[in-house]
Amino acid sequence: MVKNDPSPVSDAAAEQLRRMLDVEPPPRRIAPVLITLIALALAVPLSWAMWHVYMQGTWTRDGTVRVDVDRLAPEVAGRIVDLPVQDNQYVHKGELLMQIDPTDYQIAVKLAEAVVRQDQATLATLGSEAARRRKNDDTASLVAAAMLQQAQARLELAQVNLARTQIRAPVNGWVTNLQAELGDYANVGIPQLALVDADSFWVDGYFKETSLHAIRVGYPAKVKLLGDRQVLSGHVASIARAIGVPNAQLSQQGLATVNPIFTWVRLAQRVPVRVRLDHVPPGVQLIAGMTATVEVNPAAGG
Repeated sequence: MVKNDPSPVSDAAAEQLRRMLDVEPPPRRIAPVLITLIALALAVPLSWAMWHVYMQGTWTRDGTVRVDVDRLAPEVAGRIVDLPVQDNQYVHKGELLMQIDPTDYQIAVKLAEAVVRQDQATLATLGSEAARRRKNDDTASLVAAAMLQQAQARLELAQVNLARTQIRAPVNGWVTNLQAELGDYANVGIPQLALVDADSFWVDGYFKETSLHAIRVGYPAKVKLLGDRQVLSGHVASIARAIGVPNAQLSQQGLATVNPIFTWVRLAQRVPVRVRLDHVPPGVQLIAGMTATVEVNPAAGG
């Protein structure tokens, strides 16, 4: 009788089964679980603190550099005969910016001076005649005196108009957006150039309404321009008392326009806070319209 040899396949399967039965259960890994719990414990308060700072912190990245700009328009009409400045040129207060042809206004002054001399002579003659006749009726002298006053007023006006042919810088600053050219005709009241007041720069920081309770006039502030690492120091000069409200606008039918909102989301309004600059580091170039980060320090404000 022939004995059957054990199959190599069945032996291998049995060996694998024995190994599976002999394998011990993997040990529990406690360290990763503890690390995860610690991370969650730290993340929750840190997230809350960051949210509190973001919502109620007295800082904003929504700041804008502002400046006063004088729009200079002629008060008398005439052709531009002298234009000694160029666009973006720095000028000092009182410096000549534009000269309008003074010829007509010089002639007007001479004519007014002649009328004043004539009326003065007339008044003097009437006074002498009245003295010789020894009459108390000086009506003619009074009329002549009134005419002399009118002539003197017209002379003063002519002199003022002559002076107005010269447009001079009212402040220190930069000529900007110069459109006038030599030979152009300048009309009364139409701006010919603009002058940026170099001593009037300030920064408007648009703060959330949730942080306004901690901001007061006089509190120190720090300003950092988007394109510069240096810090500018200043103080809160004022806080806006009104902003535009879209819901207050009227429709074409005269009805209130109410914008729909999500009931679970309420965006905080932004209110302008003016920061007057106290110190600008050397080399910092201020340009109206630049973006800035503004931070107010309530603790230092008292």
